[in-house]
Amino acid sequence: MSGDVIVRMWEVRGEAAKFTDLIAWVCDTALPRIEVEPLHISSEVYSSTDNRVVVVSKWRSSPTPLPDPPKELVARAPHVWDFTQVDR
Repeated sequence: MSGDVIVRMWEVRGEAAKFTDLIAWVCDTALPRIEVEPLHISSEVYSSTDNRVVVVSKWRSSPTPLPDPPKELVARAPHVWDFTQVDR
């Protein structure tokens, strides 16, 4: 199992008035911290009309967690899920 690619989905709901600041923090602060890790493969960032930011990152096992966002930018703490691909 240690050779499997892990896909981590990180999701947070932002404060509406500071949503652009949250996206900037994810892209300019949080992602650069994990993208230098040797097990990191790739990351993508998505946003929604209800002020959610989702980061989908791929890892060669053992994902590195994103740092916690500044409390004033979020409406609730981030949620994290790890996935592995299903052979079909």
